[in-house]
Amino acid sequence: MTELVLNPGLVRQIRLAGLLYLIIIVAGLGAELGLRGPLIDLADAETTATAILAAPGQFRLAIAADLIMALCDAGLAILLYLIFRSVAPGLALSAMVFRLIQTVLIAANLMAMQAAWLLVSGGTEVADAEALALVFLDLHGHGYDLGLVFFGVNSLIMGMLVWRSGVFARAFGIGLAAAGLIYLTGSALRFFAPDLSAAFAPAYGVTILAETAFCLRLLLQRARP
Repeated sequence: MTELVLNPGLVRQIRLAGLLYLIIIVAGLGAELGLRGPLIDLADAETTATAILAAPGQFRLAIAADLIMALCDAGLAILLYLIFRSVAPGLALSAMVFRLIQTVLIAANLMAMQAAWLLVSGGTEVADAEALALVFLDLHGHGYDLGLVFFGVNSLIMGMLVWRSGVFARAFGIGLAAAGLIYLTGSALRFFAPDLSAAFAPAYGVTILAETAFCLRLLLQRARP
């Protein structure tokens, strides 16, 4: 096992990774909970369409926030590979690949959001446009969870890398691994046991806590004397 050897260049990379991670957390939670979530009721197509048309800027800002998150995620995937490749090059490369797959899926999935916007705004003439828009919004949610399957694997691998690093407390590795298990379980429930998804939702609080803690740890990295 090879531990990280801190030098000024690596410290700068770690802090930059923390900054990108912070943007990802703020943009991702902001898009889902603050912007998009209040507008969407998957049980009521008409109410959802009315809410979106009443706040078009908010809906489009959610798309923009997710796009920013995806761009930062791509950069973070590369940075984390550069940081941890000396610890275990195979694991670091695997983590980058799985995170990039998640990034591509989430970015491509934004087309479902755009399709829903075109339908409710009258950008395309389709029968039962509101109902179809709701299908696209639901598809976006499923696409997001599909991306989290790959992110869950990434989190498990990152947990191992952090555990082995010798720089970060092993508690951070445990937290990331736990987050990975929660992402994988939540996505599995979304696809195969959707009736249990709502009951499992509070578990995502663990993922927010673990990722935020690791993000702050990256931001606060100091060079060793």
